[in-house]
Amino acid sequence: MLEALGDYIIQKQLGHGAFGDVYLAEHRFIKRLFALKILPQEICTDLGFVRRFEAKVSEIAALDHPNIAKIHNVSSHDGQYFIVMDPIVDSYGETMNLDRYLSLKGKSLSEEDSEDLLRQVAGALDYAHERGVVHGSLKLTNILVVGTETGVRLLLSDFGLNRLIGEGISFLRLCEQASKALIPHLQTSSEKAIQIGRNFVRSLSFLAPEQKTLEEVISDPKVDGYSFGVLAYFVLIGKIPEGCFDLPSRLLPDAKKNWDLLINRCLQVNPNVRPQKIIQAMNEYLLAPRTISKETLSLAEIEGNLDSILQMSFEFPNKAAAAVQTQQEIAKPVLKPQEIARPEYESDPAAVFQRDTLVSHYEPKKSEVKEVDPLLTDMIVVPGGNYWRGSNEGARDEMPRHPIKLPSFALDLHAVTNEQFVRFLQAMGGEKDHNNNDIIRLRDSRIKRTGGKLVIESGYGKHPVVGVTWYGAVAYAKWIGKRLPTEAEWEAASSSGRENNLYPTGIEIERSHANFFSSDTTPVMSYPPNAFGFYDMAGNVYEWCQDWYAYNYYDASVVEPDNPQGPPQGVYRVLRGGCWKSLKDDLRCAHRHRNNPGAVNGTYGFRCAADVAISS
Repeated sequence: MLEALGDYIIQKQLGHGAFGDVYLAEHRFIKRLFALKILPQEICTDLGFVRRFEAKVSEIAALDHPNIAKIHNVSSHDGQYFIVMDPIVDSYGETMNLDRYLSLKGKSLSEEDSEDLLRQVAGALDYAHERGVVHGSLKLTNILVVGTETGVRLLLSDFGLNRLIGEGISFLRLCEQASKALIPHLQTSSEKAIQIGRNFVRSLSFLAPEQKTLEEVISDPKVDGYSFGVLAYFVLIGKIPEGCFDLPSRLLPDAKKNWDLLINRCLQVNPNVRPQKIIQAMNEYLLAPRTISKETLSLAEIEGNLDSILQMSFEFPNKAAAAVQTQQEIAKPVLKPQEIARPEYESDPAAVFQRDTLVSHYEPKKSEVKEVDPLLTDMIVVPGGNYWRGSNEGARDEMPRHPIKLPSFALDLHAVTNEQFVRFLQAMGGEKDHNNNDIIRLRDSRIKRTGGKLVIESGYGKHPVVGVTWYGAVAYAKWIGKRLPTEAEWEAASSSGRENNLYPTGIEIERSHANFFSSDTTPVMSYPPNAFGFYDMAGNVYEWCQDWYAYNYYDASVVEPDNPQGPPQGVYRVLRGGCWKSLKDDLRCAHRHRNNPGAVNGTYGFRCAADVAISS
């Protein structure tokens, strides 16, 4: 039995699953209970998992929704990764999941109660999907149940772990659990083996068809839509939908909502047909008219109507009466002779089709052209001279470390903010440049278009602009008479010209020095500047540079050290500095990042540079 893990004292085991064991633990200093999900040791030693874990776990930890189990911390101790969450337990220290809850409730759960539970799950999934996080392993055992004064509240756990661990590894661990359950001598009781085997079958049933191919990591929200369809059927009927299953309208003839349509759409094999937003699908599909076929009639209903059908009597008329009636029906009226008036003809019958063909002259509405003045950022001059770039201990594209020579240049004090960039958009009149390239994608930024006007989300005026493409950064720089910095200039400004500076802050960096491994951007100049006086050279947002990217470019830069401008062509443009959700290693002065110049991201921003004329 595990007794301690770091600063946490283990109290008891709460559960066991494919993603690891869950323990109730108390923090040794603050004396508060937490739930620790300890990931399996063989997974923690996989380098691919470690990279995915460090890159994506901040997105999962940032989720804050009343129906998502809150993650307080993610840590590792002696190579053992674990997640610290709220302890969802009762007064006896026991946890209740949806599987146990439905077993206890039996068939007493009303249609309204079932809908309420499903809406809680749907709301949590939609919230996570909007933030780019997919659950990927929704099932009965990772939906926790807590009682409140107003009813029952569901909490979803294990968000995104399927993607972090890997679809293939997750699937194989499920199979491993099932195989252990089928080997009697490895189990202490046959009842436990049956329970594990039962959980395996149910977990497998909740996976979307594309997840079972194991060809690649599935990060599409549509897999959660399929799992939700299975969950909805189980909550309503109490069984997993398999093969040609009966729809709720047949098993629940008294149901008021159109559950058939919702479940049918969610369980489509083609993921493109499944609903995009689950709450919206519930609102539309459940209120759609229900179609009741003859097959929904029970045998008792048919037998009850049989006597009344046999007792019906029909009266047929005799042949003579029928013949008289037929003659009366087919008798034709006799017309009396009368004078027929000749019609009056129009002299020009085609005149009715003639239309006025005159077209009014179109004059476009003249709009007043308003000059928009930019908000300029103070700049600091970096003196020309010899600087170092690259690292011999970093990634392959950072090697070799070598000296370069740069002329004097000026660089913005901080990254361009939302209030600065929105003026540029007003002057441009749209989100495209003259080559029809995207400048910014508003849905990935804090700038929104409401009623034709550009509005910055409340409190984000001083935050760095995000969601900007490389084309948008270049266009803004030209608008204010500046340019983007070269990669060499950016690194020289970041290191403050000091040869031993591993980070912009020196040989070490802390959370009090820069915004990283957090949940959002912060206002510019919220952290101390580096030795040159530049703010946020590490963290907050990645910053576009002018250069094309090539992983082996430094080999050429060694022999051409004078003011290197990057390769003459390429596929990607360079980004530097790390961002608000980066890990510490990404904040190094020598760290290089890249992406397509048309790419947009909630972590991409920029600052501007300018040439400096040296007076003689």
